[in-house]
Amino acid sequence: MAAESRSLDISKIPKNILATKYEVRGAVYLAAQERQRQGKEVIFTSVGNPHALGQVPLTFLRQVVALVAAPFLLNDPTVANSFPTDAILRAQEYLQDVKSLGAYTDSRGSGLVRQQVANFLNKRDGLGCQGLDRIFLTDGASAAVKLGLQMCIRGEGYRDGILVPIPQYPLYSATISLFGGILVPYELDEDSEWGVSFEGLNQAISQAKANQICCRGLVFINPGNPTGQQMTHGQIASMLQLALTENLAVFADEVYQDNIYGNARPFISARSVLKDMGGEAANQVQLLSFHTVSKGALGECGMRGGFLEMLNVPDDVVAQMYKLASINLSPNVPGQIAVGVMVNPPEFGDPSYSLYARERAAVLGSLARRASAITRALEDLEGVTLAPAGSLYAFPRITLPHKAIKHAKDKGQAPDLFYCLALLDATGIATTPGSGFGQKDGTYHFRTTILPPEAKLDHFCSSIRDFHNAFMLKYGGLPPRPRL
Repeated sequence: MAAESRSLDISKIPKNILATKYEVRGAVYLAAQERQRQGKEVIFTSVGNPHALGQVPLTFLRQVVALVAAPFLLNDPTVANSFPTDAILRAQEYLQDVKSLGAYTDSRGSGLVRQQVANFLNKRDGLGCQGLDRIFLTDGASAAVKLGLQMCIRGEGYRDGILVPIPQYPLYSATISLFGGILVPYELDEDSEWGVSFEGLNQAISQAKANQICCRGLVFINPGNPTGQQMTHGQIASMLQLALTENLAVFADEVYQDNIYGNARPFISARSVLKDMGGEAANQVQLLSFHTVSKGALGECGMRGGFLEMLNVPDDVVAQMYKLASINLSPNVPGQIAVGVMVNPPEFGDPSYSLYARERAAVLGSLARRASAITRALEDLEGVTLAPAGSLYAFPRITLPHKAIKHAKDKGQAPDLFYCLALLDATGIATTPGSGFGQKDGTYHFRTTILPPEAKLDHFCSSIRDFHNAFMLKYGGLPPRPRL
């Protein structure tokens, strides 16, 4: 059989797959994997993967998952001395609902966990859900976002657009391409700590209409990824009002809602703002909200637990989404249990409350210290500016020497990719170039997580500093600032 006649030949791969790009696992990540194969150290700060960099799991969650995974332990008389009673009771409740960690649940997920999600949202926002059928448990928030986008994008024969903030998390650009949609970018204002420019957003909508693009969705990421900013109540209200005016479904990506540090403004959910607006907006704006166990104090990326909740979506559309979710039969059950613990943690007076509260505070406190330390270290570099680190990331802007930019373009590389590859080669630190997230023309950035362990933070920061100073000297930048 001739190679070109085979079904799985690159010339026959669907064009949407070929057009899809995901730079978080792009050139730097692949180079880092090759470095590992050579036996060299790699510090993966390119992905928000807390446990891979030493974050300790919260005890209560793992106790509950362990008991649900091994229910025979509940019949062991020694277990009562090894596990707190609230962990045992919680495991028994989940087992009564899901029967077994190895059994399928409903395609929307466990009814008990979805009720716990509904209670969490009502308590957080003062706004009840419109029915448990509007809550879908998913394999991480990424699967939830994909499900929502697939419902919005009609694919070939249409020119459906999704408004996405730039810089953006590449999940959006990749998924929109995969489903045959068109990404309609609106740039965040870096000079205003990555705030929303409504002038730019309205221009993006007008330009899309001029290009015969039908905008169907509006995405905002709050707190931001990769930018780390928190949106204000007024900004969110303006976004929701715009969605009402332009008849857009709103995708509120709120997975970093617990990753707020220092004096940063508090997290405000889109649901709570919609409630405050009342009137036509509260009754008409179609809002999809997303959350996950992968971030915050849990950091349980490998559990793949997340959810989406919908407001003001018609019954027949919900039924179609349920049909779509049913193709995968069931979200994974350990992830569902993790979601249940996230939204319904031990309460004051419960046996596990004190330990859970201490562990949670320790994780978030450590993240806050690391965010501050990495921000200070990057701010001290010549030609580097950045907003305070937030979410799990710092996203510094780097002013690269002309010689470096020319050298990168001669190699067919984006200048910030060239910088990140050089950083990896010199230090073993794997970051993600800003070009993978989208950025204003003529600017260059990179994203690093704030996850390196505190014990290694000084070495991490000094490694970046020494590399950056050497890079700038090599390519004709300004001499490094004297060390104080």
